[in-house]
Amino acid sequence: MKTTCIVCPVGCQLDVKKIGDEIKVSGNGCMRGVAYGKSEFECPKRIVTAIIKGDNQICSIKTTIPVEKAKITEVLSLLKLAPVKKYEIGEIVYKNIFESGADIVITSIQNDSVN
Repeated sequence: MKTTCIVCPVGCQLDVKKIGDEIKVSGNGCMRGVAYGKSEFECPKRIVTAIIKGDNQICSIKTTIPVEKAKITEVLSLLKLAPVKKYEIGEIVYKNIFESGADIVITSIQNDSVN
């Protein structure tokens, strides 16, 4: 598998292969690239960002830590069920989604001028 490391701005081009029981990473400029390559090979994760509707608000949200890519669709489906209420920046909308350890938190708010 070929991938670009996103841990730092260098963007090393990684080549990740499973040889026997071991995952080998090459192309990395540092040890963080090895960890990223192995993680990406075994179980890729991403921060999820989206928008939800509050009470006369449009709220940007994000997960506090990356969640498994395979769970992103479920996370987005859960957001459709978020309560329509008055939110504040930093407020947690959902805690520990799908037992992942990730919370969904409000990151910014705009007043909804279209009712």
